[in-house]
Amino acid sequence: MVDIGFQQIGLELGTGAVIGGLIGFTAKKVAKVIAVLVGLQLALFKFLESREILVVDWERLSAGLVNASTSASSAATANQPPGLVTSFLSVIPVSAGFTGGFLVGFKKG
Repeated sequence: MVDIGFQQIGLELGTGAVIGGLIGFTAKKVAKVIAVLVGLQLALFKFLESREILVVDWERLSAGLVNASTSASSAATANQPPGLVTSFLSVIPVSAGFTGGFLVGFKKG
């Protein structure tokens, strides 16, 4: 049986919230930079294609993204650990704190 006190739960919630907040704030900043870089790259491709310097196969490019998301989702559901309920119950405080902190950090970022 797992013996966890209120102090331990509070510590895990607080730590998870702080770490989640930092990661959420950073994730939003990184996502903005990546979005700008991808947008600039696509605009450059379109410009070079309009000048007939470069030929871009847009269908193959978008098909690769669809295949990547499909393979990622199938890999995520393939390996289910034993004792799922026990594992889930042991990470609830940290996960709840992390999720709350991540959302606040992402919103503030």
